[in-house]
Amino acid sequence: MKRVSLIPRESIPVASATSPSSITIEGIAASAGIVVGPALVIGNPNASYVRRAVSDARVDDEYQRFEEAVSRSKEVLIELSERAAGTDSREHGAILEAYVVMCGDPMLAKKVAFYIRKELRCAEWAVASAGEEIANLFGPAGSVDEYIAERRHDITFVCDRILRELMGEPATLVQNLQRKTVVVAHDLSPADTASMAREPVVAIVTEVGSRTSHTAIMARALAVPAVLGASHVLHTVKNGDLVIVDGLRGVVVVNPTAIEIEDAEDRARRHDIHEKRLNARRDEPCRSKCGTASVVLRANLELPSEAIIAKERGALGVGLYRTEFLFVDRVVPPSEDEQFETFKSVIATLAPHPITLRIFDLGGDKFVSCFPVPPEMNPALGLRAVRLALTRPDILLTQLRAMVRASAFGPIRIMVPMVTTVQELRDVKALLDKAIVDIRARGIPCADVIPLGMMIEVPAAAMLADIFAREAAFFSVGTNDLVQYTLAIDRTNETLAAQATPFHPAILRMIRMVQAAADGRGIPVSLCGAMASDPMAALLLVGLGLRELSMESTSIGDIKETLGRFDLATMERIAQAALHCESAEAVEALLARTYATELFDILAGEAVDLDGLFDAE
Repeated sequence: MKRVSLIPRESIPVASATSPSSITIEGIAASAGIVVGPALVIGNPNASYVRRAVSDARVDDEYQRFEEAVSRSKEVLIELSERAAGTDSREHGAILEAYVVMCGDPMLAKKVAFYIRKELRCAEWAVASAGEEIANLFGPAGSVDEYIAERRHDITFVCDRILRELMGEPATLVQNLQRKTVVVAHDLSPADTASMAREPVVAIVTEVGSRTSHTAIMARALAVPAVLGASHVLHTVKNGDLVIVDGLRGVVVVNPTAIEIEDAEDRARRHDIHEKRLNARRDEPCRSKCGTASVVLRANLELPSEAIIAKERGALGVGLYRTEFLFVDRVVPPSEDEQFETFKSVIATLAPHPITLRIFDLGGDKFVSCFPVPPEMNPALGLRAVRLALTRPDILLTQLRAMVRASAFGPIRIMVPMVTTVQELRDVKALLDKAIVDIRARGIPCADVIPLGMMIEVPAAAMLADIFAREAAFFSVGTNDLVQYTLAIDRTNETLAAQATPFHPAILRMIRMVQAAADGRGIPVSLCGAMASDPMAALLLVGLGLRELSMESTSIGDIKETLGRFDLATMERIAQAALHCESAEAVEALLARTYATELFDILAGEAVDLDGLFDAE
């Protein structure tokens, strides 16, 4: 990560005894770092679009205005994507390219045409109405599910881009800044965030968003601290207000005191040292302190652009590549060629390390217009993942052919999500065999062997792991869903969030059971849930026998450093003790007593001592 640029001390007004008390706003720590700087507050551009009726004689002209706005929007997004490709923010160019496609989405055009030609609404009103209608297909606004919320944002961002063209607004909200600035907004589109690559933006704060949102991904790519989900921040911060953005703790301090500024600057310097120390070890192998345990650290990816971040963080390939993003916001499924080019680009970026491609995990709460699913009372327990994929073998076969073609360019593994029966795995294996035959019949090269594995996400799969190990080439434990299904807690339920913990002894016992079954058949096991990104949990997992972890790229340095500080014997002893604890709280207390003191800097994201200080100036 680049060094976070702090505002020069001479430009910061020192709080006096008469200064108003500072205000602290809590949010989500979306991108690490700490910055002090003046705020630029950006409002909601959609609040004042025109609502004007048009006559029958004007509908063709009005629809032409829409088409021209779409064309100009595409040009702006293409320009921003090309600009991003030549900077440190190139990682999110693919997001902008996806938005170019979404601007020309036939569903959007069809609904806009209806509102203009049948409802006689002006283009601005029609675009806003069509966008709202499509967004509502993804559920109500304010959904706590991050996937649903992000899909609504995608639609909103695209319509916002077109509305700006129709209203003659600037292409992006952030332009021509004259000084280092903290951008504060309700939300930011990928185009807005991309435009910051050449602006002196040192931090981002928004009222909505999550760690997995496009804004968070781009903030991390730009290496600027970000706090998202800071409710009502627009009601508190005014243009020019001095703010502290703490992307480690997820807080924003408005009008800080002199003491708070000094503390923030000191912590920012310590965080910078911490990041430089981790980066210096990027290419070193991950081993326990005693050297007897070697652990492979891979990355979880959702977008192709994140592959570059993974490489820069030292990931030894990809343990989970979510392919469902290819199906989002479109009325027809992606073609074989489109999927092939996407997979090939990720393989090329991270070669020679292996890429684990998961077949599309759709259904449930992941609705897509090109793959309609009937309404269900409990979608998490309904037609989703491999169950849904096997109802459309034509679509699955197309994806498998693309994966097989991509295997000619580097090592891949294919993974099946939410398997509950042996027959499901066999059915996918049959389709994979057919895909291989089809590709070879075309004279297209592919790998001689393509391992097919499965995710362990439900208790049934964990309990039958010894049976599945006869069929699967590898296992990958998905703790996010395993926790949900084992503990009967909806992972989106805010009230029960604290109880939905992977430290529950039942989860630990299932992980150990899966590892033992895999060892018995000599197949590898990875863990790709959020648990792998937690330093305390990583120590526990290695103690339970796992030697491959896959996580968000930004966590790789912390996990490598963590595992290198302890002997394997200690990890195994604590893991065994954890298996006999009666509650998650008891497990966490055990881990804290054993490891917390030695991991203070890792957990805080700050260097504790300044020995070996890098020359950051």
